[in-house]
Amino acid sequence: MWGVVLILLWLAVYKGFEPLLLIPIAFGALLANLPTENLIEKPAGPVRSPATGSIVASMVQPGEVVTIERVPHERPDHLIRLKPDEIEALFQAESARYQAGEGALLFVIRPETPTPTDDSNPAATSTPVRVPFAGGQIEVTRDDFLVWSPSSGRVVDAPAPLGTTVIEGQTLTELSSHHTGGFFHWISLGVVLEIFPPIIFLGVGALTDFGPLIANPRMLLLGAAAQLGVFVTFLGAIALGFTAKQAASIGIIGGADGPTSIFLSNALAPELMAPIAVAAYSYMALVPVIQPPIMRALTNEAERKIRMKSLRKVSRLEKLIFALAVTVLCILLVPPVAPLIAMLMLGNFLRECGVTERLTKAAQNEIINIITIFLGTSVGITMQGDRFLRLETMMIIVLGVIAFGFSTAGGVLMAKLMNVFSKNKINPLIGSAGVSAVPMAARVSHTEGLKADPHNYLLMHAMGPNVAGVIGTALAAGYFLALLGGH
Repeated sequence: MWGVVLILLWLAVYKGFEPLLLIPIAFGALLANLPTENLIEKPAGPVRSPATGSIVASMVQPGEVVTIERVPHERPDHLIRLKPDEIEALFQAESARYQAGEGALLFVIRPETPTPTDDSNPAATSTPVRVPFAGGQIEVTRDDFLVWSPSSGRVVDAPAPLGTTVIEGQTLTELSSHHTGGFFHWISLGVVLEIFPPIIFLGVGALTDFGPLIANPRMLLLGAAAQLGVFVTFLGAIALGFTAKQAASIGIIGGADGPTSIFLSNALAPELMAPIAVAAYSYMALVPVIQPPIMRALTNEAERKIRMKSLRKVSRLEKLIFALAVTVLCILLVPPVAPLIAMLMLGNFLRECGVTERLTKAAQNEIINIITIFLGTSVGITMQGDRFLRLETMMIIVLGVIAFGFSTAGGVLMAKLMNVFSKNKINPLIGSAGVSAVPMAARVSHTEGLKADPHNYLLMHAMGPNVAGVIGTALAAGYFLALLGGH
C-alpha cells in the first residue's frame, strides 16, 4: 500500500491529476497502513448483534480487556464469505491472538434463517464443522455471523450467555474505555452521515454559471445521454459477479462526479468506496487524455467545424427561477437525491441573487476547500491494504474506464442524432461535456474544436451539457438509491 500511496502522490504532484483530492486521499491511505494510536479508533460502547438468531459461541468474559490491532484489518462478518479451510485458518489465527492478549472476536451468531448461497452444494452451508479455538473446539456453520469488537476497551457488562436468542441490533455486551475515539473516526462521520458530498455540491453550485444551459435547454438531452456509461457499466458489473448495489456504485463513476460517487457508494457499497473514489477522481483528472480519441473517432472533420449560434444573455431572474424550479422538480421526481440537488441549487442561488456576496465567497473558497481536505483524507483512511489490494479493485478501475468511455460516446452520439432533426446544428464535440467533470470536460470540448477550427469558440456552449451532466448524474444516483437503497 505504501507503493500505491507513492503512485497517487506522483500522479497528483508531478502529473497534476486532481491534486486537491488525490493528495489528501493518498495521505489518508498512508495513515491507514501505519500502526497509529488515537487516530482512527472507534469509541468503546455497546456491541450489538448483526442478525436475529442464537449465540453459539462466546469468547468474552466480564472484566476482560479487549485490544484490537493498531493497523486495522477487514474482518469477515459472515462465514459464508469463506471456504471451509479458510474458516479453520481464521479461528486458528484468532485463537493465537487471544493467547497473546489481542483477540477481537467476541461472539458467533447463528441466524434463524439460513443465508441464500450460490454454492453448487447449498446444503453444505448448514453442515456443522468443528474448528479449534483457545485450546478447545467450537462448532460453526457457514451460515454463522461473526461479532468483532469495534474498539479496544474493558468488558463492563455481562455478555449474553450461550444459547440466548437475540434479535438484530440487540446489545450483546458493552465495552468501556478512557479513549473517546480517534480524530479521523469523528471526521470520517462526515462521509458516513452523508454530510461532506452535499457541502461539496454547495461549492460547485456557487462556482458554476447555469446560464448556458438556460439559454439552450436542449443541452439537457446531452447531459442525459452522457449517463449511458453509468447504466452500461451497471449491467456489466452485475455480469462480472458484483451485487446490484456494488454495480450501481461502480457505474456512477461514468458520471465523472467524485462527490456523487462517494455519496452513492457510502449508501450502497461502503466496502468499495475507496477504490470507487480513487477511480472517479483519477478519471476526472484524465478527461483530457480519455475523451479526445473517442470524440475524434465518432465525428468527422466537418462536424468538428460546426459553428453554433451565439447564446442569448440570460437574466438574473431567469437564473433564480431555474434554481428553484430544478430543486422542486428533481426532488419531487427522485426524493433520495434531495441532499445533493438542494445544496447544488442553494449554492447557485447564493451566486446569482446578488445580495449574499460573503456567503458566496465562503462557499466558493473556505468551505469547499476545508471539506475537500476532510473528504479526501476520510476516503483515504479506508484504504487498508487487505481491503484495497484485491482483484475487485482492478476490476473497478477497468470498469471505470469503460463507464467513462460510454458516457463520452453517449453525449457525442446524441448530439449527432439531434442534428438529424434540427436546423440549428450542434457541434457534436460538446456532447462529450455531458459528463459532469465541471469545467474540465467543457474545456476539452473547446480545445478539440479549436484544433478543427482555430476561430471556433465552444467553451460556453459546452458548459450547457456540462451543467446538465451534474444534474443528470445526481438524478441517476437518486434513481439507484430509490431502487436499491431500502430503509
